[in-house]
Amino acid sequence: MSHKAIKIGLTALVLATAFGALMFTTLQDNLQYYKYVDEVATAQHEWQGKKIQGHGYVVPGSIEGTDDRRDWKFDLHRNGKVISATFAGAPPDTFKDDAEVVLTGQFTPHGFSATDMTAKCPSKYEEAPPAGPVATTSS
Repeated sequence: MSHKAIKIGLTALVLATAFGALMFTTLQDNLQYYKYVDEVATAQHEWQGKKIQGHGYVVPGSIEGTDDRRDWKFDLHRNGKVISATFAGAPPDTFKDDAEVVLTGQFTPHGFSATDMTAKCPSKYEEAPPAGPVATTSS
């Protein structure tokens, strides 16, 4: 192998290592896990203090809070597992019982503490019922 090829190989290796280290340190602060409620509920101690996007459904009747307080407490469920959640801020318009919710925040010993919330209303996206027979009038 020539001296020039060794220099090119070492330069490429140094650049690749530097780029990899830069990407790792830059992205490390922004890494988030996307987890479903049942996954987090079965191993709560593993997820405490980590940034998570938690996905579940609002337990009917569990929402506590008002628009003017902007502090919300509710429960999320999926596959028979339930966790408590809190959110400080104005919730989306579609936030209500049985809504599908994705929360961004951290799991604490008291439940999920969310800094961001997205929700969709299941009834809003259901298929429309089939149209009945068309009534005709004859004269």
